[in-house]
Amino acid sequence: MQRKLYFLFVFLFIFLYLSNCDKQSDSKAQERAAKEGRFNMGQTRKPAVAGQFYPGDSVTLTKEIAGYFKNAKKAPISGHIMALISPHAGYMYSGQVAAYAYKLLEGLSFETVVVISPSHVAYFPGASVYNGGAYETPLGTIPIDTALAGEISGVSSKVFLSSQGHGFSGQRGEHAIEVQLPFLQLVLGKFKLVPIVIGDQDWATCQALADALQKSLSGKNVLMVASSDLSHYHPYDEAVRLDSVVIDHVNSFDPEGLFDDLGAGSCEACGGSPITTVMLAAKGLGADKAKVVEYANSGDVTGDKSAVVGYLAAVIYNSKTSPEIGGKKETKTEKPDLVLSAEDKKTLIHIARTTIEKSVKGEKVPEFEVDSPILKEKRGAFVTIHKHGQLRGCIGYIEGIKPLYLTVRMMAEAAALNDTRFNPVSPEELSSLHLEISVLTPLKRINDVNEIQIGKHGVLLKKGYYQGVFLPQVATEQGWDRTTFLNELCHKAGIYDSNCWKAQDAELYIFSADVFEEEK
Repeated sequence: MQRKLYFLFVFLFIFLYLSNCDKQSDSKAQERAAKEGRFNMGQTRKPAVAGQFYPGDSVTLTKEIAGYFKNAKKAPISGHIMALISPHAGYMYSGQVAAYAYKLLEGLSFETVVVISPSHVAYFPGASVYNGGAYETPLGTIPIDTALAGEISGVSSKVFLSSQGHGFSGQRGEHAIEVQLPFLQLVLGKFKLVPIVIGDQDWATCQALADALQKSLSGKNVLMVASSDLSHYHPYDEAVRLDSVVIDHVNSFDPEGLFDDLGAGSCEACGGSPITTVMLAAKGLGADKAKVVEYANSGDVTGDKSAVVGYLAAVIYNSKTSPEIGGKKETKTEKPDLVLSAEDKKTLIHIARTTIEKSVKGEKVPEFEVDSPILKEKRGAFVTIHKHGQLRGCIGYIEGIKPLYLTVRMMAEAAALNDTRFNPVSPEELSSLHLEISVLTPLKRINDVNEIQIGKHGVLLKKGYYQGVFLPQVATEQGWDRTTFLNELCHKAGIYDSNCWKAQDAELYIFSADVFEEEK
């Protein structure tokens, strides 16, 4: 009997040991697979709300965001920025508020951005880290940082690789990550992305995801973004009262208190869990301060204060660390004089010509790669199209919003298809077009019009809501002197008074341009 019990004990011991080994082996295999990444690299998440929440074409979208940046004041933040909180409503409602957050990134670069949002279209437990190869917006595709995504999803069973929550449910597509991306694309240029959607907003998921982020992001040049609106559809005063509770918790850097008050109904935020998670993770990574830099609600935009939605923009940072650590300062390479080489000019002409021919024919415009550092600088540029010596289209950016080669690509397509003074260019016209590119120096505000040198300087006039610009070559082509140049600029800005440039509230900016054309 004792012998049988002995063998039974040994058998059970071996069975339990092997079972446990199998579980550990499975766990390690799952962790290894997560870290290696089970990604469908051919899967690109297409825009779900382009043309609804924000403009669907790249030119209009860029101009709209540039306008928001122009109107946003940059808050004085001293330290290393680790995370932002930004709203996710339609741009007409919350875009200006979002710009206050993203304006803080000007001059910084991050290798990867982790954007965390709630799920509006599907319920599921835990947090879904996107397992595809890219996210796409009208401004281009953003590659997924598969190594980091795999690392984040390998820490807890509550955080997993999946496309769940990132796509569509019925006729509706999730928007809360998507609306953040064009802002990031314009202000940062190139970066990799880790999109995460939280399916159920419980404390365990927040803590698990925060722990995973803390472990995976340590020592890396990564920015976190929490996507959230605030209270929904309350009268204006009630919304402000509820939203002030969230604002106080963010300014106090109190994720636990925020989560408790959200649960108690003392305040509202549809992305309460993303905010809580990002604050917890940032605190674990060394952040010591958070600051709300802008607040508004839809009533401030529309004037209808009967049922409003609240929005805030906030930053989370380490006040004791230099901004250069983590979010690296971009090397400022802009110079007052242009140094475009003959090869640089040839490359830009090729980009403009190829873009116009492809877009006019309805074909896909290729992704251009450049090596020249100056072509990667953020510079303003215009693309001008002539046909038989007559203007056929001209559109450009005065200020440097995107790298030069991308600006030329976008402006070439816009000049061919979106200049409202002309019909879109047809395929039959392509062989008769002649292209000219003007690459601009940074703007310089002047108080004395005698600084304007005809033939050398272009001029930007701003007066209230009115704005007009002439490139340097315009005055020479028209035979204008300085006074005529400025008088005509008033008309270009839509102002009847030819002497508007003399008004006290008129602002004048000069710039130079390197103007070159394709060989005839």
